[in-house]
Amino acid sequence: MTSYRLSDRARTLVAALFLVVLIAPTGPALGTPRAEVAPSGASLGGAAGHDEGPSPVGVSDEVPQGEWPLAPQPEVVRRFDPPDAQWGAGHRGVDLAGSPGAVVRAAMAGTVAFAGVIAGKPVVSVDHDSTRTTYEPVVATVNVGEPVAAGAPLGRLGVAGSHCFPAACLHWGWIRNADEVYLDPLLLVDAPRPVRLLPLWRGDPVR
Repeated sequence: MTSYRLSDRARTLVAALFLVVLIAPTGPALGTPRAEVAPSGASLGGAAGHDEGPSPVGVSDEVPQGEWPLAPQPEVVRRFDPPDAQWGAGHRGVDLAGSPGAVVRAAMAGTVAFAGVIAGKPVVSVDHDSTRTTYEPVVATVNVGEPVAAGAPLGRLGVAGSHCFPAACLHWGWIRNADEVYLDPLLLVDAPRPVRLLPLWRGDPVR
């Protein structure tokens, strides 16, 4: 009789253990680090992601509002495609269709950080405190240290060194100064606007 009771208890214990295993969570064990991922697919903290790239300035900061560097709004010939590794292949900016001699304008207000030639290509760079934008091939009409407003002319679009040669196109880049991470400049002009919710009791239409 005693052995029979022990057998029943053993069966009960086995059944309880089976239920515990069955309903146990399948996620990582407690204490296992979990990578935080930004909505764009980039790790919070600076690793380059796809298309939109990492958070432009900081996790809680909003994307600043910028302007197209060419007018009228240009066709995007090639989009942002950051490399998987720092020195890997990719496209660290966007190419915008243009015409030779077209006026290239600052996407945001800032200070001209560079205006000269790099590897035989004319380049202009504008510093915006936490980030900077770059424009090439652009023959500068501004000088280093000169403050510029958003939409102010920076120079003229060239053809030599164009990513679209023999056609002219502007290679527009956006870089975070803190860690030299490349960002998608289209965020400056394509970022979604915040939605304003009006109270339900408002009867008059918004003008």
